[in-house]
Amino acid sequence: MPMRAIWTGSIAFGLVNVPVKAYGATEDHDIDLHQVHDKDGGRIRYERRCEVCGEKVAYKDLDKAFEDGERTIVLTDEDMDALPAEKSREIEVVQFVPADQIDPLMLEKSYFLEADSKSPKAYELLRRTLEDTEQLAVVRFALRQKTRLGVLRVRSTVIVLQAVMWADELRDAQQVAPEKAPKISAQELKMSATLVQQYSGDFTPQDFEDDYQVQLQALIEAKIEQGEDLDTEATFGAGESEEGSGDVIDLMEALKRSIGGRKAKSSSRAGQSGESARPAEKKPLAKKETGAKKPAAKKKPAAKKKTAKKASSSPSKKKASGSGTKSA
Repeated sequence: MPMRAIWTGSIAFGLVNVPVKAYGATEDHDIDLHQVHDKDGGRIRYERRCEVCGEKVAYKDLDKAFEDGERTIVLTDEDMDALPAEKSREIEVVQFVPADQIDPLMLEKSYFLEADSKSPKAYELLRRTLEDTEQLAVVRFALRQKTRLGVLRVRSTVIVLQAVMWADELRDAQQVAPEKAPKISAQELKMSATLVQQYSGDFTPQDFEDDYQVQLQALIEAKIEQGEDLDTEATFGAGESEEGSGDVIDLMEALKRSIGGRKAKSSSRAGQSGESARPAEKKPLAKKETGAKKPAAKKKPAAKKKTAKKASSSPSKKKASGSGTKSA
């Protein structure tokens, strides 16, 4: 399905104006489910009803409101549209900063920005500038009746706009920090670092999948085939209890077992890959192993006789063999 632009405007980079279209950079992959009545399977519909008159209200007749405890202040669509920030169609660049100065906790939804001009030179200039300086552009913009803070960065050959939370929207981490940090020994820290090293590798998002959605899809397909006779325990198993659940009594012991378990998994994987790489060599060896011992014993004397015959053909080798016999 082709992407649809959700916003059209321009980036204001000093006196340079860059016309752009914004597209959602992410999408939800969850399976859509709706609610039904368990008695007859009828779909549940939600209605908007006024608590004063009891009438069903159409969406076009809805307004927003704010309550201060004593009264209700109604804000119509005309009131909301009159706000200056709502009228703005501009992404204003206000600052350039290093990427490490943006707290990842503050990052929100991302949008791809496409050049919306017959001459995309200004777009390419900004993209190259961001790429070459290795910095992020801090911007202000308005979207969906909300003024937002954001950053511009480059992904491949496209400029990405990523919304950023306002400073007062980020909670203080100290509220959940421990009052007193427990003591960690040097040995515990060393073993923990060893475990981290065993798990280390390059992050490849394609290696991971949403297990819940995969299982949900399998459940739906099994339900289609078997209907109400579906045995979920037979289909998915009774469920496995994860090792290490519950309270950790001995931290050192847990670290040792984790490291050993990781090594065993690595060895098992290496063994499996070795077997798959040389299947033809190992099978014949396994078959000949028991029957090959007796013939090998009979062949040893014959091998010695052949050596003796060869040695007799040379006088010097004959003396060497004779002296060797005496010493034996």
